[in-house]
Amino acid sequence: MLGMLFNDRECKELDYVLRKELDEMLMDLGDKRLDQDIKQSIAKRYKVVFRMYARFAPPKELSKYARNNRFPQLKH
Repeated sequence: MLGMLFNDRECKELDYVLRKELDEMLMDLGDKRLDQDIKQSIAKRYKVVFRMYARFAPPKELSKYARNNRFPQLKH
């Protein structure tokens, strides 16, 4: 486990970066042109970034990025 200390401005920036990354990955997961293997890789990365974001995001914000039926879960 690695711990880090951030000031308020750095926390806001990290929040912004993670949200934008999650948005991009959700768009990619909805793209019909992408291969299933690529989508599986994106889905794995999404889980990691989502867990990072979940550590400090309020539940209302977090629910925006919870995957649902719009983007079906990929089989492992």
